[in-house]
Amino acid sequence: MQASRTLLSKQTLAVVARQPACFVHHGDHGNWGNTNIAVVFSGCGWWDGTDVHEGVYTMYHLSRNGARFQMFAPNQQQMHVMDHMKKQPGSGENRNMMMESARFSHGQGMMQMQDLSKLDVNSFDAVIFPGGHGIIKNLSTFAKDGKDCKLQGDVDKVLKDFHRSRKPIGLASMASVLACRVLPSIEVTMGYEKDENTRWGSWPHTNMVQAVKSMGARHNVREPYKPSWMRRTRWSAPRPSCGKRSITTTTYLMALETWSNMSCVCQPSDVTFSA
Repeated sequence: MQASRTLLSKQTLAVVARQPACFVHHGDHGNWGNTNIAVVFSGCGWWDGTDVHEGVYTMYHLSRNGARFQMFAPNQQQMHVMDHMKKQPGSGENRNMMMESARFSHGQGMMQMQDLSKLDVNSFDAVIFPGGHGIIKNLSTFAKDGKDCKLQGDVDKVLKDFHRSRKPIGLASMASVLACRVLPSIEVTMGYEKDENTRWGSWPHTNMVQAVKSMGARHNVREPYKPSWMRRTRWSAPRPSCGKRSITTTTYLMALETWSNMSCVCQPSDVTFSA
């Protein structure tokens, strides 16, 4: 018994002694060089903002691959505040998206939340939108208007600016809706198209898939739970032949396999993130 306790203590000390993970630029530790990525948040929390898993793991994997990133959010009020225990709107509360999104940040350097209206496409190589219901409630009116939704003004401008500049647009989970609304005929992945049971239960977003198809998007059915392949990828410059350049993940992102099942709307020879 004593020997077991001693071994356990040594193992615990070994774990504690490890350098803690932190959201900083790792320099040469990654393989994406000095790539600069803008990450756009919509609040904090699955039901009324950015999904915590998707937001955190987006930053983590960018950092561990050596990329630099800056955090942005619209400086506007969110649609409503959800009680995440009861899964229903709270009464009498009104919160600012940028202030709520700052819960993800450390308040300094690239970990400081910035006003989305100040995002300059010329300063970044790509933009990524993590998912969560803030996509359809705060960054767009999809929750209310469906396929006829409108995008928040800064979001609309950012998507069009990056597309016009031929720079990659990363769309996690529900965020595919944003690009489908402003970039006609884009190809995205959002999981299954039928209400079929999976090993994780019923697929909840088939209605959203049908909505983006009615917007003119081309939906590419992909298995959501395949292992991540982006862990061993490296950044490469976009090819000029790729006109509609967006990278999407199926709804949901798995916590330990963030960026799982990423797919690019480019032709295979033009994939922006290459092995």
